[in-house]
Amino acid sequence: MVRPLDGVRVLDWTIFQQGPVCGAMLADLGADVIKIEHRIEGDPARGLMAMIGTMIGDVGGRNPYYENNNRGKRCITIDLRKDKGKELVYKLVEKSDVFLHNHRMGAAERMGMDYETLKKYNPKLIYCHASGWGPKGEDAFNPSADYTGVARSGIMSVAGEPDMPPQMVQAGIADQMGATTSAYGILAALIARDRYGIGQKVDASLLGGMTWLLGLAVSMRLISKIPTMRSARKKAGNPLWNHYRCKDDKWIALAHLQPDKFWPNFCTAMEIQHLEKDTKYENMMARAQHCSELIDILDGIFATKTRDEWSKIFRENGVIFASVNTLEDLEFDCQMIANEYITECEHPAWGKVKEIGFPVTFSETPMKITREAPQFGQHKEEILMEVLGYGWDEVNKLKDEEII
Repeated sequence: MVRPLDGVRVLDWTIFQQGPVCGAMLADLGADVIKIEHRIEGDPARGLMAMIGTMIGDVGGRNPYYENNNRGKRCITIDLRKDKGKELVYKLVEKSDVFLHNHRMGAAERMGMDYETLKKYNPKLIYCHASGWGPKGEDAFNPSADYTGVARSGIMSVAGEPDMPPQMVQAGIADQMGATTSAYGILAALIARDRYGIGQKVDASLLGGMTWLLGLAVSMRLISKIPTMRSARKKAGNPLWNHYRCKDDKWIALAHLQPDKFWPNFCTAMEIQHLEKDTKYENMMARAQHCSELIDILDGIFATKTRDEWSKIFRENGVIFASVNTLEDLEFDCQMIANEYITECEHPAWGKVKEIGFPVTFSETPMKITREAPQFGQHKEEILMEVLGYGWDEVNKLKDEEII
């Protein structure tokens, strides 16, 4: 089986989530991703569960955060403060296609890992910096984290209902979007290199990724000066674009951007045919004027049946809907399973586990999780001998000198 990035080698000098997830995405696509960690301290993500005061999910020194962000990679530990450590990386750069990092602006230059230095060893290198705020501007050198990316993007003012304070948005989505746009940039740069024979530096950021994620809200504001996209559930101007609580306390969402087209079907499904031609509800404008009253009516009707019962009725009547899933629901969602958005694999410490799968599928070059996240320095001998052709004596000397 071949995969899209078979034969591509990536040097992954990253920590926490934004950079590591980008590397994991490339590994799923077939790249040989070599994670470079500090010889003693390693990626701080290895100790994240202890940092946040919980050992939930920790098995044999492994934690889900590090595992998810670093699956499919090999790991080498190097002391980059020593010249011989830098020289090792330079030799690996000569044998690689991509160098990826997400350290604070200026850190790579101080360590001799900047683009201008590395391209001397490989002019066709694709060098990606996944930063917080982008490479330009007065805040470029300021520190950042997922939460700051979320805060500055505007999404906290879009989430929730009117008059609520800014709403915290969990799950590291700024890091995840920064990773995705970094991978997007790397893939485009690899295509450009294949076509034009050029290497280049790619810059992606938390702020840029989150702006792209919020594309509709941002563009609507920029073009039409619409101040916010918040709406109150009880006052939704389009009651057929809203969510409702069912008898079993589970929620269901309706999604009709052409509500007049679906209004008859919906009335039949809800057994409110008497409202279909009612002048207060017969068209979109009328329903908008009387939205609170209609939503109160619908709330009462939804409360009479479970979500599964409503789902069956809506399918039979051509209503556009979806369950409002909890995270616990996802692993049992038939579409998540069928499309491998959640997949199952064998882990050496945890046994058979489910993991987040792949956001896209390929008919001829499928993505695959090839290995679990590496243990600390697990592949240092393998990488030096396989990639650089070192012998055991050379490897042992580097160990004795505390380079690796």
